[in-house]
Amino acid sequence: MAAVANPPVPSKSPKRRLLMIGVPVLLLLGGGGAAAWFLLNKPAAAPQTAALPAPAQYLPLAPAFVVNLEDTPMGPRYLQVEVQLVTRDPLAAPLLQQHEPALRARLLMLFAQQTYEGVSTRTGKEALQAQALKEVQTLMTEETGKPAAEALLFTSFVTQ
Repeated sequence: MAAVANPPVPSKSPKRRLLMIGVPVLLLLGGGGAAAWFLLNKPAAAPQTAALPAPAQYLPLAPAFVVNLEDTPMGPRYLQVEVQLVTRDPLAAPLLQQHEPALRARLLMLFAQQTYEGVSTRTGKEALQAQALKEVQTLMTEETGKPAAEALLFTSFVTQ
């Protein structure tokens, strides 16, 4: 009996071979490209906001200051003002309290030099507030080497 030869296996066509190799390569390259695009095109990180300042500490200089204003033709006038010092340095608060008698003395002298007309306007009050802060910072710099107070607030201001 004659041996039957197996029919030759048709070789895969070049188009089919290209599809079998090309499609996975394209998928791999496409996935890699998409991953690269995603990683490189991240939205910019939100800009870091500046750190918040330390919380303000308010130190009232109690009791209120009461002084005679310089005489006017209308007769004696008085000024009553409540003052609070502002600091953000936790180490400054005890220093301000320690030097409170000297601070009160300086502010008392400053307030007693005022005239009714000088403190009757907003501009006059703001100028007095700036002078008072300067007095506090000058004294504290002399005593401690640093101004200690960041601001000075008038929490009550009465002229009569």
